[in-house]
Amino acid sequence: PFLPGSKINGAQIDHAVISDGCIINHAAIAHSIVGLRSIVGAGTNIRRTILLGSDYYESNESIVEHEKAGKPRIGVGANCRIENTIVDKNARIGNNVTISPAGKPENLDHANYYVRDGIVIIPKNCIIPHGMAI
Repeated sequence: PFLPGSKINGAQIDHAVISDGCIINHAAIAHSIVGLRSIVGAGTNIRRTILLGSDYYESNESIVEHEKAGKPRIGVGANCRIENTIVDKNARIGNNVTISPAGKPENLDHANYYVRDGIVIIPKNCIIPHGMAI
């Protein structure tokens, strides 16, 4: 019933809560909550964000299968910038993704995300492809 402690490799964390079982690699996290089993890639900058994490650790077979299809693994990829966002469980956010409500209307519905009261919401099990800007 217990998860291992989070593994934080060279990350900068300021005013944030990090849950159990996370793997955070050389990222910058500020004013955020990082949920269970979250994986955050190197070079990623997360501000004023809630990552709900995932329900399970992804197997190596699943990671390889998704990579062959050009899809990211569960968690947040490398070199991303995420701010003012709620990321629901099991979301797959690729490398070099930018997510911000700047320049968007207060309320917006899109196939991959929603904006409510100026906050971007990434739904459960959603896939945000590599290099996408929201």
